[in-house]
Amino acid sequence: MAVTYKQAGVDIDAGDALVDRISPLAKRTRIPEVLADVGGFAGLCAVPAGMKDPVLVSGTDGVGTKLKVAFATGVHDTIGIDLVAMCVNDVITTGARPLFFLDYFGTGKLDVGVAEAVIRGIAEGCLQAGCALLGGETAELPGMYAPGEYDLAGFAVGVVERGAILNGSNIKPGDVVIGVGSSGLHSNGYSLARHVIENVAGLKMSDPLPGLGKTAGEALLVPTKIYAKAVTALLGACGPSIKGLSHITGGGLPGNVPRIFPDGLGARLKMPSFERPAIFRFLQTHGPVEEAEMRRTFNLGVGLIAVAERSAVDAAISALRGAGESAWVLGEVIETPGAAFEERVVFEE
Repeated sequence: MAVTYKQAGVDIDAGDALVDRISPLAKRTRIPEVLADVGGFAGLCAVPAGMKDPVLVSGTDGVGTKLKVAFATGVHDTIGIDLVAMCVNDVITTGARPLFFLDYFGTGKLDVGVAEAVIRGIAEGCLQAGCALLGGETAELPGMYAPGEYDLAGFAVGVVERGAILNGSNIKPGDVVIGVGSSGLHSNGYSLARHVIENVAGLKMSDPLPGLGKTAGEALLVPTKIYAKAVTALLGACGPSIKGLSHITGGGLPGNVPRIFPDGLGARLKMPSFERPAIFRFLQTHGPVEEAEMRRTFNLGVGLIAVAERSAVDAAISALRGAGESAWVLGEVIETPGAAFEERVVFEE
């Protein structure tokens, strides 16, 4: 008897069924610049009309071991939001408008229902970001992944006028650092978070976390905030008075804030200016995790920072809050001559 591809572990019919389910999800995210629907060999997207000197901006990322929480809980319809967020939030730090998103979904055996749930989340993330889900790749790779597991990668492309690119080059001492609140861990530090919860505290993902009113799984799966629309509002209100944006991801505040500063400059951050979300307090207490390790692993409740001229601070905070974000004065730019990279962030207790 002849063998088939399906007997070898690859189900072409399941892949076709997934494409049928994905198509309406992608159509919901369509923007005027998209020239072709999902299903071709490549996605087509035009540069927005009216731009004088457009520059394309790209970013790629994954969601790390947050996937392990999705596997443990069986909740797969929010992890796609995280995937979009991790890519788009990098792209918008340049002042770019996100245009389109591509995804890669790899698994050992394709479960159409799980894959559809993941991509439904990706489409939701694209809607939140205002960009199109232009295409992607679903790969069924027998023997490459543990049963019931998959991997994700995302790719975002945006566009910005060359003269409007944010690169932090004009940041000066005395400029103000504005904090924008996170929704929780976002998609960083999950290996440490899971270790504290499962191995130290001895909890399962279905167990409630004391003081949070949620199970461990629910607390860890809160989707990453997507700041695209808030940044659009911020730049629309303040224009060139916004000098830099930093996405607070792996490396925390000391590892990300200095990335947008010219040499010799850093930031003094007032840590009492905001309250850390309860999940961070739980992890630090139950580890215990030292403060320095918390700062370089987690965002601690700050998902994005903006550097603004002092005269624009009130307008900037008003614009961010009007877009639905929590925002406050987190600190100020200072001179840090000769300081090592992470030492350019000074924490004021």
